[in-house]
Amino acid sequence: MTQWIRYRANGKVGFGTLSGDTIAEHSGDMFASPKATGQTLKLASVEVLPPSEPTKVIALWNNFRELAAKLKQSIPPEPLYLMKANSSISSPNTTIKRPKSYSGKVVYEGELGIVIGKTCTNASEDDAAKAIFGYTCVNDITAAEIISKDESFAQWVRAKSFDGFGPFGPVIATGIDPTKESVRLVLNGAERQNYKLSDMIFPPHKLVSLLSHDMTLNPGDLICCGTSIGVGTMKEPTNTMDVTIEGIGTLHNVFAN
Repeated sequence: MTQWIRYRANGKVGFGTLSGDTIAEHSGDMFASPKATGQTLKLASVEVLPPSEPTKVIALWNNFRELAAKLKQSIPPEPLYLMKANSSISSPNTTIKRPKSYSGKVVYEGELGIVIGKTCTNASEDDAAKAIFGYTCVNDITAAEIISKDESFAQWVRAKSFDGFGPFGPVIATGIDPTKESVRLVLNGAERQNYKLSDMIFPPHKLVSLLSHDMTLNPGDLICCGTSIGVGTMKEPTNTMDVTIEGIGTLHNVFAN
């Protein structure tokens, strides 16, 4: 297993591998034969950035059997998804502010994220597996009351695309099988979500294959695999959110009402 991280240090953006609290700096392209420079940095000395720069962010709906059963939704025959604006992306450890234009409920959604490592179009499941670079933690923050505000049109993209509503990280972990792990979200010190990734309707290889038949997936693209039971509202003036997946780590952010 390798953990890849992007960061800003001394005014410059870099990337490398993370081991404990030490970053081994690399040069070149994270997704195309990166080379270690021999230089190291302490994690505490850098600003951690989102671990990739996606050309697009895809977010799944109704991709877990347990949540589908709770909501009395049928199992979809193909992935149901939306696009989340790239301008919603935010870094780990940052504070996300309530939009001034919206006063309703804002909810957290702890999720697994897939990061693509090479261009992928019309891929078989085997080829899709080879196109996956690794996995990360996602918090798909949502202005829940906007979705059904207009009876004539479900506003999924608007609800999920406010500035800052797309934090992911802190690393991309390669060489792991996420379907053996769970997603755990802790809000203000209390566990709110803890669900198994083996419950996914469309697991990573199948999901990437199907999506690649709709659109070309590019290196760095982020696929948010959808969430399961335990989604809830952030009610306090300041809300700490920690999304943890074993092997990847913990994505920490604060939401300020």
